[in-house]
Amino acid sequence: MKRPCLSLCLFLALSGTCAAAPEGYRAVESVAASVNGEVVFLSDVAREACFYRCGTVPGQAPQELSLSQAREKLIADTLVIQEAEKLGLGMVDNAALSSSAAESLSLTRKCAHACAEGVTEAQVRDLVRRRLMVRDFLEKRIAVFIEVNEEEVRRETGQRSRAGAPPAELSEEVVRKSLYAEKAATEIRNWFSRSTSRSRIVLSPLSEP
Repeated sequence: MKRPCLSLCLFLALSGTCAAAPEGYRAVESVAASVNGEVVFLSDVAREACFYRCGTVPGQAPQELSLSQAREKLIADTLVIQEAEKLGLGMVDNAALSSSAAESLSLTRKCAHACAEGVTEAQVRDLVRRRLMVRDFLEKRIAVFIEVNEEEVRRETGQRSRAGAPPAELSEEVVRKSLYAEKAATEIRNWFSRSTSRSRIVLSPLSEP
């Protein structure tokens, strides 16, 4: 009895030639990408798009993503998780995980999109665990080193004042948080750029619905 030729299909999918399984075999899964040897399946990408569509992702408002955009999200998360594992990180607070997972599962169950029907509780919990790990890594390994000094706050406050910003946007706390967020976003983008340049990422062709 012939078994499904998974390894062959993975190779062909990554090379962009897996249009159909060889005679006598059946395609088990399609591959969307490989990140440093770790495979991202097409079903993972489709589910990720569904999570964003339904607002399941913690801290993210519902949004429509193409398969390519969803794949980019997964690849970015995969790079972070791989780096965290290298550093011996990856633990998630159980209380935070349970709370966020319960909320995300509730949102998924209320989602009117057909894609949510096949999503399991375990898949939602895995999503939440991954996102908490990513957030924790970015906050504690990258953003933690960012500083905003008093001169930067005064300069930004002056610029906002001259531009006619409302009083609520001129408080020291608001200005400091805004500058910190801008710096953090820049540092995180730089980290991903460096991580991507050091990694081997192979993409397979995607057929958007």
